[in-house]
Amino acid sequence: MMDVGKLIVVDIRYDQTRVAVLEDGELVEFYMEDDEKQGLVGNIYRGRVVNVLPGMQAAFVDIGLEKNAFLYAGDINADNTVFDFGDKGNGREIKEISLRDIIREGQEITVQILKESMGTKGARVTTHITLPGRYVVLMPTLNYVGVSRRIDDEEERQRLRKIAEAIKPENMGIIVRTAARGKQPEDLVPDIQVLCRLWARIKESEKEGQVPRLLHKDESLLYRTVRDIFCPDVDRLIINDYYHYQKVVELVKTISPSLVGRVEYADAQRNLFEIYGIDSKIEKAIQKKVWLKSGGYIVIDVTEALTVIDVNTGKFVGKASLEDTAFRTNLEAAEEIAHQIRLRDIGGIIIIDFIDMAEEEHKKKVLEVLEQALKKDRTKTNLVGLTGLGLVELTRKKVRPRLSTAFLKPCPYCNGTGRVYSEATVIAKIEKELERLFSANEAWGALVEVHPSVAHAWEEDKEALEQLETTLKKRICIRADENLHVEESRIQLLKGPGDLEKSFRFS
Repeated sequence: MMDVGKLIVVDIRYDQTRVAVLEDGELVEFYMEDDEKQGLVGNIYRGRVVNVLPGMQAAFVDIGLEKNAFLYAGDINADNTVFDFGDKGNGREIKEISLRDIIREGQEITVQILKESMGTKGARVTTHITLPGRYVVLMPTLNYVGVSRRIDDEEERQRLRKIAEAIKPENMGIIVRTAARGKQPEDLVPDIQVLCRLWARIKESEKEGQVPRLLHKDESLLYRTVRDIFCPDVDRLIINDYYHYQKVVELVKTISPSLVGRVEYADAQRNLFEIYGIDSKIEKAIQKKVWLKSGGYIVIDVTEALTVIDVNTGKFVGKASLEDTAFRTNLEAAEEIAHQIRLRDIGGIIIIDFIDMAEEEHKKKVLEVLEQALKKDRTKTNLVGLTGLGLVELTRKKVRPRLSTAFLKPCPYCNGTGRVYSEATVIAKIEKELERLFSANEAWGALVEVHPSVAHAWEEDKEALEQLETTLKKRICIRADENLHVEESRIQLLKGPGDLEKSFRFS
């Protein structure tokens, strides 16, 4: 089913909320949240400092989660109203002050989660609290005014900045969001008032209670979707749960009355993700290889430090010259790479290895296409440019784990390498294990159960098997079991030929 324009599809069932954003039928963003396991980014906690590491310019804070949160010195508010520096500050920047002069172990502080826990790392937190509304973000611990970079009209930026400076609360900061484009002061003021009341409640709840504890939980995925994504550029928002449909309508009436008519309820029996082919699109979004329409493809390799994207011509051979083939493939790949980065929510350092091009004009054009395509992404991305090796480097803000982590887990056999031991390596390991077992036990022989491919490889090399039996002076019997993984084996020591007969009789 093809839909032109921008569409938000919300599927709620089995205590799970799934949100898909489609543009002209293509899946561009996907979010998922369980009722029991909601996202943590934006949550505010009263925590206790458990460890201060001046050498790393960081501290670890217990906020009640499984892993202690990581507080970097740059994320500590230098305002004396938040931290008491005594006479240590003297107007100096935080990086010039010893961290132990700012915070101490055992100290209670209020922090907000910036990035969720990823892998072995705990959540990253900050004392720079931000409270997002529909049109503005309130920063109660900073005195600052900013305007969303996605508003590129300089005249509109200046207009909104003047409005923000006139209506911002004293000694607080606000950032004007993209949704405020074209809005007047009377549209922004209610937003600020609600957020100020929220901050007052948070400050009040700081005063008493056990530490660590949650002070404020960020809104649900459905609420954030309406607040942050459901803007005038969205043609429809379709939801298959009537109760939540009513809640969405009420919310939209409050924050964007003009969009109420674009909210639609779909029969709960209809599988919206199947109708719009979203499940199959998600399947493709977690694959390593992505095919381009021309026949070329890109390969996305994710490591802990960075993501590497390689571009290949594949089946595309072109019609003119090698340079033209490379150029056309790279242009198509640039669009698809921007799409995949946004869809997969890839963050951190990203390196792109485009096909080599000789003409500088072609290189410039590919970078322009990539930069333009990246502008569709709501998450901040910085295109650094070409490295000395001709690779394209960019960085993207990392907030939550990648899309793939919601559906995939590390392979227990390959440990994330994407490879398993060859049959010959598995056989060599079994031979060593047999040597160890026979040296420690009295036995006539052994029955070895292995995957069929390993059994076939072992039986094919009869000379090696006979040599093993001669060396060990034991009888070795091999049996294939298709239920075993290629790296798995089971070894049963045998006291005599009778044990072997029994084993085969009861198998």
